[in-house]
Amino acid sequence: MLYSRIVETYTEIEATTKRLEITRLLVELIDATPRSIIDKVVYLTQGKLYPDFLGIELGVAEKLLFRALAKVTGQTEEKIMAGYKKLGDLGTVAESLLKDKTQASFHREALTVEEVYNVFDTIAHEAGKGSIDSKLRHLTGLLGKASPTEARYITRMALGRLRLGVADMTILDALAISIGGGKESRPVLERAYNRSSDLGHVAKTLATGGIEAIESFKVTVGRPIRPMLAERLSDARAILVKMNGECAAEYKYDGLRVQAHVSTKEVTLFSRRLENITDQFPDVRQLLKKNIEEEAVILEGEAVPVDPSTGELLPFQLISQRRGRKYDLEKTIGEIPVAFFPFDLLYADTIDLTDRPYLERRERLRKLIRKNEKINLSQQKICNGPEALDEFMEQAVADGCEGLMIKSIGPDSTYKAGARGWTWIKYKREYKSEMQDSVDLAVVGAFAGRGRRGGAYGALLLAAYDKSDDVFRTVCKCGSGFTDEDLNKLPKLLEKYGISHPHARVDSKVVPDVWFVPGLVLEIVGAEVTLSPIHTCGMNRIRPGAGLAIRFPRFTGKYREDKSAEDCTTTDEVVKMYRAQLKKIAANPLAEAA
Repeated sequence: MLYSRIVETYTEIEATTKRLEITRLLVELIDATPRSIIDKVVYLTQGKLYPDFLGIELGVAEKLLFRALAKVTGQTEEKIMAGYKKLGDLGTVAESLLKDKTQASFHREALTVEEVYNVFDTIAHEAGKGSIDSKLRHLTGLLGKASPTEARYITRMALGRLRLGVADMTILDALAISIGGGKESRPVLERAYNRSSDLGHVAKTLATGGIEAIESFKVTVGRPIRPMLAERLSDARAILVKMNGECAAEYKYDGLRVQAHVSTKEVTLFSRRLENITDQFPDVRQLLKKNIEEEAVILEGEAVPVDPSTGELLPFQLISQRRGRKYDLEKTIGEIPVAFFPFDLLYADTIDLTDRPYLERRERLRKLIRKNEKINLSQQKICNGPEALDEFMEQAVADGCEGLMIKSIGPDSTYKAGARGWTWIKYKREYKSEMQDSVDLAVVGAFAGRGRRGGAYGALLLAAYDKSDDVFRTVCKCGSGFTDEDLNKLPKLLEKYGISHPHARVDSKVVPDVWFVPGLVLEIVGAEVTLSPIHTCGMNRIRPGAGLAIRFPRFTGKYREDKSAEDCTTTDEVVKMYRAQLKKIAANPLAEAA
């Protein structure tokens, strides 16, 4: 398959702001793709070579691409760097330089998808002495064969900045229409994806085995399961109504959610975003290796920092210091050890437990773990009244937790991978009043700074996720709470998400100076949720022509690297926060007036 065919689709996707049009273009691309390489085409369209959980990255630095482009185009690295500073996208620079170069098309050997993928795969696995020169040689060879437009996407791919922003669910839609027999097969495909976290694998299975192979898709140790998510409620009575009068309440620890895959050969740890974090937590790996009875297990738990002298639980921010740290890790582990609190069992003894009721999974988990001071099941209590629930909440808070996770114990209490629903409900102490609770919002734009912030971003445009329409709707413009260090590093953090126009999945009336593909998630607090004529979150749901906004938003300092954009606070949750405020005002109008 010619690489130019993929590039044609990428160019058209970049030119549209309509999600249905993106789906149509992907269907046409999948129709044109040989089944033998469908997985490669899916990965490339995602801007990767393998699923994220394998942790295989290209590892190409900007300077190396400057050198490669200089060799191919005959220009100096200084000129290429100057163009990059001006345009902000090295892919566009590469395209421009190759257009300027006289290059007879009949002398150019056409690139294939297989060749581009294989060269990138070779680069990704290059290591050790001489690897830089080898990467340069491969990049130069690839760019030397590329057309100007192909060079744009090869360059972006090499840097990990493809910028298409195509959602996984959109690709699933396209696979269902093209190969699965129609959109009615989409739920089956999504279930397989939720159980494997690997779109390429799902696509290849569908292409080679048909929908029957997808329907018999199995959970596998080593392939992370997309995590089940919870709804939120702020009232114990309302929670119990959702739970049919009885529930399991568990401590909600202020830690890092970990999905552990344990076998006789190895222990692999995945974050909530399904990144492989095993190397960052050798202590947790050893805990599980020594204290798990079964030979092959998938379980979930919270890794929580503890005070080594008192055993008291410490804030999440301390455990986040391990993220990405390669040096002094042993010292950090000694200073800030962690305890691990398993809370669910998804697979054991060759049995997929995700379709089993919650209490059955919990009981099997209890029998599986050898408990000690470093590893123990999450604290739990069965509650059938609001008073019992609130008492347990007070106990959880006193023990250093954020609040409670309330879980259904009825027949519907299966583990719904990748889904958010009412069988799990977050009940946090902050939900007792207005916006004392934080929200997690995706960055979709930025505004240029003024005065002391000149040359940096002065404020960010933030959005909540509308799952029903798969779009991000703006909810506030935030410029408070950022330290000088934050202001210095935000442009670098956001660079890979930058685009020249509003993304197709962003619904905004506000026009920032810079647009971004939704990717970076920040934790925000505010004074209250108010009606807004300019923000699109919850538009028309409370009042015609009005959306919802967070008043006086402030960055808490927490970068939610454990969350993807699609995991951020939803528009439904913001609407519920607003309605909860109205109920509180109605119940105590004198206090509000005061």
